Amino acid sequence: MWKGRFQTETSNLVQRYGESVSFDWRLYPYDIQGSIAHATALEAAGILTKADLRAIKRGLQEIHAEIESGQFKFRVSLEDVHMNI
Repeated sequence: MWKGRFQTETSNLVQRYGESVSFDWRLYPYDIQGSIAHATALEAAGILTKADLRAIKRGLQEIHAEIESGQFKFRVSLEDVHMNI
């Protein structure tokens, strides 16, 4: 997330301090629902095509299934549930 601003990798200490995915991963169903609602609103506003919306929904549903099955790997380096999804 921060790579555009800095030349070096974020230190492990800063990653551990700033991460919340170790506990906010539980919010994934709501994050996915919110992302689908946002994409739906963007399609209604003419910003996304119907095909774009279908692809986004499909991708988010696949992520949901991976989380449910235990295949999805949350990464601390991505800080929070939203960035992981």
